[in-house]
Amino acid sequence: MSYANIQMFMEKLKQLMYCNDIPVINNPSIICERPQFQILYEELDSTIQTIFNHEDQDLHNFEEVRKVKKRFKAAAEEAEDIVDVFLSTVHCRSNRFFPRSDVFQPSLHLEVAMSSIESIKKEFMTLSIDNMKMDSSLRTDRLQTQSSGTSHTRNSRGSKKLLENVVVGFDRDAEIIRDKLVEDGKHRDVVSIVGMGGIGKTTLANKVFTDPYVVYHFHVRGWVTVSQTYDKRDLLIQVLSSIDDQLELEKATDCQLRAMLHKHLMGKRYLIVIDDIWSIEAWDKSQLFFPDDNTGSRILLTSRLTEVASHAKSHGLIHQLQHLTEEESWKLLCEKAFQEDECPEWLIEPGKQIAKNCHGLPLSVVVMAGVLAKEPRSEDVWLKISCSFHSYIASDEKGCLETIALSYHHLPPHLRDCFLYLGGFPEDYPISSPRLLWLWMAEGFIQEDGSQSLKEIANSYLMDLVDRNLLIISKWYAWGDVRRCKVHDLVRQVCVEKGKEENFFLKIDSPPSNNLCEVITTYKKRRVVTNQEMHIMSPSLPTTPSVQSLLCFTRKTTLTDIISKFFPSFSLLRVLSLEKCRLLYFPPGLALLVHLRYLYIWLSSFPPSICTLWNLQTLIVKTSSSPMVLPSNISNLVNLRHLRCNADLYLPSVGKPLNLEFITKVELGDGVDNFKKCFPRIKELTSTLYSDKEKDFEVLHYLQILTLMGSVEREFRRGAPNLGKNHIRIGFPETLKVLTLVRCGLPWSDMSIIQSLPNLEALILEDNGFEGTLWETGEDQFQRLKVLRLKKLNIKQWKASSINFPCLERLRVVNCVHLEEIPLELGDISTLESIYILNCDASLLVSLQRIRNEQDDVGNYELKIKVDGRKMPSCVSKHDD
Repeated sequence: MSYANIQMFMEKLKQLMYCNDIPVINNPSIICERPQFQILYEELDSTIQTIFNHEDQDLHNFEEVRKVKKRFKAAAEEAEDIVDVFLSTVHCRSNRFFPRSDVFQPSLHLEVAMSSIESIKKEFMTLSIDNMKMDSSLRTDRLQTQSSGTSHTRNSRGSKKLLENVVVGFDRDAEIIRDKLVEDGKHRDVVSIVGMGGIGKTTLANKVFTDPYVVYHFHVRGWVTVSQTYDKRDLLIQVLSSIDDQLELEKATDCQLRAMLHKHLMGKRYLIVIDDIWSIEAWDKSQLFFPDDNTGSRILLTSRLTEVASHAKSHGLIHQLQHLTEEESWKLLCEKAFQEDECPEWLIEPGKQIAKNCHGLPLSVVVMAGVLAKEPRSEDVWLKISCSFHSYIASDEKGCLETIALSYHHLPPHLRDCFLYLGGFPEDYPISSPRLLWLWMAEGFIQEDGSQSLKEIANSYLMDLVDRNLLIISKWYAWGDVRRCKVHDLVRQVCVEKGKEENFFLKIDSPPSNNLCEVITTYKKRRVVTNQEMHIMSPSLPTTPSVQSLLCFTRKTTLTDIISKFFPSFSLLRVLSLEKCRLLYFPPGLALLVHLRYLYIWLSSFPPSICTLWNLQTLIVKTSSSPMVLPSNISNLVNLRHLRCNADLYLPSVGKPLNLEFITKVELGDGVDNFKKCFPRIKELTSTLYSDKEKDFEVLHYLQILTLMGSVEREFRRGAPNLGKNHIRIGFPETLKVLTLVRCGLPWSDMSIIQSLPNLEALILEDNGFEGTLWETGEDQFQRLKVLRLKKLNIKQWKASSINFPCLERLRVVNCVHLEEIPLELGDISTLESIYILNCDASLLVSLQRIRNEQDDVGNYELKIKVDGRKMPSCVSKHDD
């Protein structure tokens, strides 16, 4: 149990002591035990104040202090288990669902646990502080190291700079592969990149894939990562998504997916990258989806196995990727560790030794750069890393794992659990960033500091792992937040191995020889991750539950039936993720898991019984039904902060306000007056607008991100699809930072309301979010607007000046086919970094070229302008003299 988890346990105790409006805990059997909860809370609080507030001892990490803290956390964990088993028993009996509730103790026995906590506190107080004093210089060094490695606050721009792809030593390789891909030849051909893990195969493939000439040469480009497990459906979805991310693929059958891919590729010159393929069989199956119709199409394949590439090629090239030279390794290390700064002279010698010890493996260099970037720029520190580096480097792949393990050992304590957790996700799994942060919160990894929200702290943890090159960001939200991230195969392997060493989780990657409950009992792990079908094969059940987190990544499972039928084995579950398990109904036994903090589940309807899970912080629901009607007792979920659903959520009425901070696609029924009555603490809100009723969001004083969506499916039934024509008044709070309007049809005259918002940083208008052919921005300013995105609008003329957008950094215009030009003065905005245009009118390109030329004339070559994915170059030739 981490310190953050102890904090979470104490919050639960406070609710048990004082909260009378939660039906599940407002029970006589629980109320009569409030004195014991009070005593336990006070004992925990007193011990925390004693043990964790001695900064000097904690800083020096003395063995005695470490052992005492470990024992205290174990005692607190035991106390929480006792409390949770007691609560499960009370809830079980009151529901009369499980007749064998006598397997648990019906009363609360905390005496032994509290006695242990008290003795631990006394033992700590008797420790001789004098025997644990350290030299003042060492203390100073440790303070510097800690301050440099454990800061929660991240600079967003600095973090993004670390993410920029620094490609060193691949120029010649890229040229060879590009020339082979675009050479004459009508038959479909295969070019392969082969090399060991971490040598840069994917990086090189991406460099070629995004090369401007390659982009120009091929009509269609797609990317798929196969990895060790071939999955036909996953391959089809990946390729189609990379070709067109607007396609609706989830409900399509395999045959429909194959037909869609054939339609996109047939008769066109395409380039498909098949990344990280491991077997000949996988190649034989996957290549069937890519037609050979004499158009000069190519497949670029990456693999660690030469035999796979040899089998796949016809007349193509097998390019064996070589290691970096020492000079290239040193250059890459400097660019990643120092970014735009130069390496100090006193670090060059140890730095070059570290680069040399990487043996030319780019992954090793990048990971080590992440380690060095977080360490003080001290010659002694770098020499120490350099001297100990030899034991971590070997000539094979295992050596690279040890290199990454070195990065793990340099992680501050608050990041280690977050890092190990990444090993639970399947290989090449696209991790949703919001979901990952919610999981970290539910697991108790996030330590509150009083000055930031849990989300802000969790996001700083994520960016810290990114800065250390242990986590890769694969997709951004338009406003700059992380949307998806992924883990490199070798980094994930380290997570898995270290997770096993630390008893962090039990991974079940092959069918267990015995039943799941026995497996959990045998290994006594708190977390179980599986991608296998689970069964119960014997009636024997453990009477003492242990598992607290269960993440299942298989598509079909009987797991929910197991949990429902054999509830005592899973009664302490805090996290239950069943994201691929399609359920026809909500199993009654799941309603007994009152300790759940995170639940991801498929449902056909929203059952009232789910609202007994009063500890829930995050609820993610997937469904094929629309809309999902929320039950009137949803207010009982007093701890619920995040509610996400892929369908519309309809709230007909509400008994009392919810504490939600995040909710998607919600529509209020006639029994609800306004949003504040339902969600007074909401920070991120997506709302569907089906009626012409006034929408006043001004009263939501915490709202930062708002998405408003007009209806497509129901507009013909409701009769008021275009909200703008019906003069809808929509009020916005001054706290708003991100606003997205989709299908709202508002008149451009209403833009003055949005322009007046003092904190707005991102504005996204899509699918006639605003309607009309002329947008005049007038003299008003968007005071802090950094991101402006216009997509599928019927606008023809846009009259604006640089004065209107004093802080604009990124402008994106997509599928605005009638827009005649981009206002020329926008190029004069000093903060503007990029303009991205996709599928727009030819006349608009003329205005872009004028912007490009004008900015070149004043020496602004930094402004990036892209049209249909191709960079519009600066006219630097004018200034060559």
